[in-house]
Amino acid sequence: MSRFSAYLRALLNLTEFIDRESAENAIRKNISFRGPTVFILACAIIIASVGLNVNSIPVIIGAMLISPVMGPILGFGFGLATLDDGLVKDSLRNYIVMVLISILASTVFFLLSPLTLQNPSELLARTNPSVYDVLVALFGGFAGMFEISRREKGTVISGVAIATALMPPLCTIGYGLSIMSARYIFGALYLFLINSIFIALATFLTSKYLRFPTLETEQRKHLSKQAVTAILLIILVPSVFSAFRIVQENNFKIHAEKLVSANKTIGKGFIYDYKVNYAARESTLELYLAGEELSAEERERFYVQAESYGIPRSEIIFHEDAAMSRDNMTESELIKSIYEYNDQQFKTMYEFKDQQVRELSDSLAKISRELSGYRAQDIPADAIARELFAQYPAIKRVSLSGGSSVSSETEGTEPQVVAVLFCRPMPDAATVTRIENWLRVRLNSQNILVLTKTE
Repeated sequence: MSRFSAYLRALLNLTEFIDRESAENAIRKNISFRGPTVFILACAIIIASVGLNVNSIPVIIGAMLISPVMGPILGFGFGLATLDDGLVKDSLRNYIVMVLISILASTVFFLLSPLTLQNPSELLARTNPSVYDVLVALFGGFAGMFEISRREKGTVISGVAIATALMPPLCTIGYGLSIMSARYIFGALYLFLINSIFIALATFLTSKYLRFPTLETEQRKHLSKQAVTAILLIILVPSVFSAFRIVQENNFKIHAEKLVSANKTIGKGFIYDYKVNYAARESTLELYLAGEELSAEERERFYVQAESYGIPRSEIIFHEDAAMSRDNMTESELIKSIYEYNDQQFKTMYEFKDQQVRELSDSLAKISRELSGYRAQDIPADAIARELFAQYPAIKRVSLSGGSSVSSETEGTEPQVVAVLFCRPMPDAATVTRIENWLRVRLNSQNILVLTKTE
């Protein structure tokens, strides 16, 4: 056990791999937004906006690799950990500058862009943070700080820049401003702040874990441990609340999706669309149905199943006049929902047909085995041939095979054994009849056919 503990300590030891001085210099150097950095940031924002405009993932990834947006966020977390008042203030100031430059550049691009957005899926994805965004930001911050602190630098920072996705939400805010949409503006701003806060929190915790030295008391100016504690509480309390709310919202949406997928068909109608409205106090799941109206029993059965998914009946709203009431639903959405319903119906039908085919195949195989009678390997050909040679010297060669015969007088097939006797001289009819009778007893089969040929 002691050897394992020693091995584990050696495996997790960071002392000989960490360069604190180099890490601190790198963080301080990357928080500034002046000169070329401003233009680099603006170019990266334009590239990311183009990628979002045309829904191009490679272009968005390229913009995130170019962008220097993580510098002030890492500087803020590091400044809190080392009680560096100046670094915290500089980081916050440059963070605000970075946000303003990014939003301005993206807004101008979307105002002047000749491209139209028919299906802004990538932009919409940046308006609704999920629990995965929180986890990526937190562990991305951990990985980024460990990378900056180690002696031999690798490509981790590039990966962190891609994973944490700070650029796309800023571009989405610009798009929201260009069309004056509060949904895009505040949704993307919320996602960006969540990412920023959890990256800064991870930087703070990693810096404490790696034991970066704090400034001496006379160097701290106005930033004391009490001030750091207050700032952390201001950051942590909303973050924990937001993370908890995001987890709840994510779970509600997953349960709603599973419930709808399991009940595409209800009674003699079907769900062709649904809408999830999550709220802290009371969420709702709106179901849009087509077909015949649901009976009380069908509604109750659906309510019971919904409760098994953790969705109370009070949160379910049925729209059975959906085609009339959803004015904002496009024709393509309706057609898509109908296709999904038909696909499910065909899938169910084909599964039933496949099951029937399998059952029929099994039955035919069983009947075939029963009707096949003797197979070639089941007939003791060698023994029968020797016995026939001993009894009838005129028989020179014997061929025995199993098969089936079809009769016009009876339905189906009958198992049959065919014996071909090669003789010299040819036997008379009485001898052939005796051989047939002997074979019936010998092979325990009534359907014996004896043929004779000249050898």
